[in-house]
Amino acid sequence: MRRSLILLATGALLLGACTETPQPSTPAPQPTTAPRVASPLTPSGKTRVALLLPLSGRAAAIGQAMQQAAEMSLFDSGAREIALAAYDSGDTAEKAIEAYRKARADGVALVLGPLFANSASALASSVRAGGANVIAFSNDESAALRGVWIRGIAAPPQVRRVVDYSIANGIKRFAFFAPHSAYGEQMSRTLESHVAVRGGAVVAAELYDEASLDLAVPAQRLAKEAKIDTPEAGKLAVLVPVAPPRLVSVLAALSRAGIDQRSVQLIGTGVWDSAGIGADTQLRGAWYAAPDPAKRAEFERRFIATYGRPPHRLATLAYDAVGLAGHLARLRPGGDFSADAITTPNGWVGVDGVFRFLPDGRAERALAVIEVQGERNTVIQAAPTTFAGTN
Repeated sequence: MRRSLILLATGALLLGACTETPQPSTPAPQPTTAPRVASPLTPSGKTRVALLLPLSGRAAAIGQAMQQAAEMSLFDSGAREIALAAYDSGDTAEKAIEAYRKARADGVALVLGPLFANSASALASSVRAGGANVIAFSNDESAALRGVWIRGIAAPPQVRRVVDYSIANGIKRFAFFAPHSAYGEQMSRTLESHVAVRGGAVVAAELYDEASLDLAVPAQRLAKEAKIDTPEAGKLAVLVPVAPPRLVSVLAALSRAGIDQRSVQLIGTGVWDSAGIGADTQLRGAWYAAPDPAKRAEFERRFIATYGRPPHRLATLAYDAVGLAGHLARLRPGGDFSADAITTPNGWVGVDGVFRFLPDGRAERALAVIEVQGERNTVIQAAPTTFAGTN
């Protein structure tokens, strides 16, 4: 195995918090004055960059894969201008704050990570007090703000992308079936707002009980409200932003209610972007939006050749972030890690395609539209390769 190139910062810093784990208690108030920091340059003239990852605890395997991807990026991008140090960001917001403070005391000019939304949000006051800018790996847009950019592949842009493709293909009627959760409600709001902007209509929506094993009743309500037995009403697209393995029972309930690929167009998000998704015949022919898988496949082959195992799906976030840090470091002597440099309108290119950061902390991505076709999914509309001509 390749010898680690990233220095693991010392100190008893434990695992970081996650949007998928119980929310921790509210972090203690942070001081409003910035701590004394070391030089952002190493004695050899490299710019210090921090990598905040969960390197222990429940998400340690993810953190390790992301750290290894960062190492690969250092080799592949030839980012000689940066010195990357890894800090274990813990399993609470407090631990992420501790890791950030340690990194700032060490003089880092830019922070990549943490992985989880509540940890990223907890760093906001430190950034506002003059701390280093943060490019977090979370995909939760609620944590985004100027100075704390969200690098993860957020779900709302995926919904908008697949809706745009559906409307371009003559579909004007939409329905929605998802869990009654913060995530489900966010997807519902995104669908309602974007369909309205595009001149369509959401004719039915069901938020089912996450704990329920019997989805027959909400599926039947959706079928009745959407009038799937009335062909003259026009083609219907049903958004089902549900990940495997729960997706199997959801599709079965919808099929029993008469909602399947024969009667509607099923659409989804990047939660469908997983191996074997086409094994369920009920999903074949469905559309979803996600980064083009071709470039990621090459990354995965090289990762396996280097480390002897497949990467976690989130590993590309760290890989691309290190490449971005290298670009920023080359903009001028000592690097330019300012908000203006990070939010350049032309954006950046990575394994997951073209992306750019917006002034409000969100990320905009160029996504492909993919059709589920058995063992091999097919890109039916390529992701844009540039943001030229967009606002």
